Amino acid sequence: MGRKQAFTKSELLDQTKRVLLEYGYEGFQLKLLSKSLVGARSTIYQYYANKEEIVAACMKRSMENVLQKASAIDETDCMTALQHLLDVYLEEANLHQLLGYAHKINKANSAAAAHDLEFVEQAHVTLKNQLERLFARAQEEGHLNTSIPLPAIIGVFFNLIETPNMMNIPTPQWSKLLYQMWLGGVGRR
Repeated sequence: MGRKQAFTKSELLDQTKRVLLEYGYEGFQLKLLSKSLVGARSTIYQYYANKEEIVAACMKRSMENVLQKASAIDETDCMTALQHLLDVYLEEANLHQLLGYAHKINKANSAAAAHDLEFVEQAHVTLKNQLERLFARAQEEGHLNTSIPLPAIIGVFFNLIETPNMMNIPTPQWSKLLYQMWLGGVGRR
């Protein structure tokens, strides 16, 4: 009898994200997850104790990825930084869908899940502060129309992430086009 191949933690989290995005939190089951992995279902429990832990770990990993990319952006030119942030958010467009499941996780079932979700919340605040700082600078420097309240400008900016790419343009070009359209609507006239 041949040895069963085991999957890595990274592969497990990749498949967790895929299954979670496809079936939602309610439809996410470890049995369903294990069907998409090569190896024994019991291997999941070598990494995580329950559904809450694995989903929270998936959210944390996605947030770490976004936070790492966002914090590496040079903020010298606030408008260029905003364009690069849009690139990051479009690359990880499903992050908000994932984070939408956070309130469904019962933190009492797992200290590890509670810890990961605390990280996600803190990282979200860090990203929010970065955006607010850049948008405020852009308005102060005269790049944005001061008659439009910043919360409205930021809200429309975030809605760009949900704009369907019906032309199937590669993400970098799609991001640039969305940014140009957004700036045309809120730019200084």
